[in-house]
Order: sequence, then structure tokens, then C-alpha cells
Amino acid sequence: MRARAEDLRRDGRRIAVVPTMGALHDGHLALVRHARARADIVILTLFVNPTQFGPTEDLSRYPRDEVGDLAKARPAGIDLAFCPPASAMYPAGAQTFVEVRDLQQPMCGASRPGHFAGVATIVSKLFNITLPHLAVFGEKDYQQLAIIRRMVRDLDFDIEISSVPIVRESDGLALSSRNAYLTPEQRTAALALSRGLAAVETAFRAGERSSAALLAAARAPIESESLARIDYVELRDADELTPFATTVDRPAVLALAVVVGATRLIDNRVLE
Repeated sequence: MRARAEDLRRDGRRIAVVPTMGALHDGHLALVRHARARADIVILTLFVNPTQFGPTEDLSRYPRDEVGDLAKARPAGIDLAFCPPASAMYPAGAQTFVEVRDLQQPMCGASRPGHFAGVATIVSKLFNITLPHLAVFGEKDYQQLAIIRRMVRDLDFDIEISSVPIVRESDGLALSSRNAYLTPEQRTAALALSRGLAAVETAFRAGERSSAALLAAARAPIESESLARIDYVELRDADELTPFATTVDRPAVLALAVVVGATRLIDNRVLE
């Protein structure tokens, strides 16, 4: 893969990479289409990264469909796919990890210790292998995006990071590979996440700036849903991910993680 990327760079081609764990849906394909419009060569990576899963998480049952994923990705505009085995990405004795110390601590980092070290490490490895000029990520994983932007800045990766807005179903549910785990009843219950975010956006547009009031607006629809359990609902600075004491006085992100049945879902809304 690296040799191919080096050849493309020597030929003056602009390379974009779209890192994924597979189980592609329309949200991933939106990333591919965005990359296609911005680069000469689009590389899709398919790799279920074991180091970002905790010991009790869903690594073994995470959906995998390489053949189906490639069939979806080709019409969207990929030129190359990089689909390595774990043994290639983590050779025996591998012990080096990348951490973005402060940004990885709150929100999903508090619930999933070690998760973002796994993310930052695999993304840096994929960057070193695919040698892109541009990398494209979705905004649904907001904390992940913030961490990757900071890692690229801090470690002097010569890569532009571009993001694509959340792609949703017609009823508002954010697309996620883990939505496949939901039963029909749970799928309906999961709409409480987007209802909470919509309530926050409505209040914010009406002038509400109290962090406590905005958090309460987000929590109310979720707490009223019997099949949903809140992991976190947090209002944080859009860049530094620091909490607001009382008043939202700069761009913010309302981020949440909710367990519906046994499936953990995340979503967010940027307020600015």
C-alpha cells in the first residue's frame, strides 16, 4: 500500500483517505463522495481495530462484510481499498501508542478507557501507510474528530483533515453501523436521541444560554424513554471539549451517548 501511495505521489496525484471499520452505510459513502470531489485518488480503509475496543465491548460481533462494503464503495468513487489483517497492523511485540492526553479524557473517553489511544494509534498508522494529502471523517464521532485534528497539528502530519456532517435517516436517527443491533422497538426508542438534540437546538435558537437548561432539554426526551439509559449528556467547548460553568458564551457541542437495549449510540449537535 505504501509503495503504491509513493508512486501516486511521485506522479503528482492528490490522495484522499477515508478510514473506516467497514459495515458501510450511507454516512460512510458520503465521506467517500466528499473525498472523490477533493482528490485525484480515493483510498478506503476497512479495518476493525481491536485496540479501540474494551474487553467487554463488541469486537467479536462487530459487523463485518468486506465483499458487500467494496460493492457499495466502488460506485461511490473509491480507487483503492486497503483491508489489512490485524497481524499486519499490530505485529508481534507492538507496544507503541499515540495519546492526545486531555481531549481523550471526557465524554466517550470516560466511558471507554483506552478507546481513543487505540483510535489515534490506528489512524496515525493508516496515515503513515496511505500517505494522504487529505483525510475525511464524519462529524457524528465528534470527539474522535477533535482528537485527530489535534494529533495532526501536534505531530506535524502534513495532512488536511476534512469533515462531513452527520447523515441521518428520514426520522432523524444518525446512521451508525451499530444500528443493525437494534430491534424494531429499540429502533423507535433510539429516536429519543435526536429529539433531545432538536430540543436543545430549538432552545438555543430562542436565546437560551444556560448550560443547565440546555442539558435538561437534551435529557428530558431520553429520560422519558424506558428502553434508553443515558451514559452521558454533556455540553462542551467545540474545540477544547472543556465544560461550561454556567453560560454558553462560545461555540459549543452538545454530545450524548445513550444505551438503547444493549447498544450504545452516540450523537451530537454543534451550537454556535
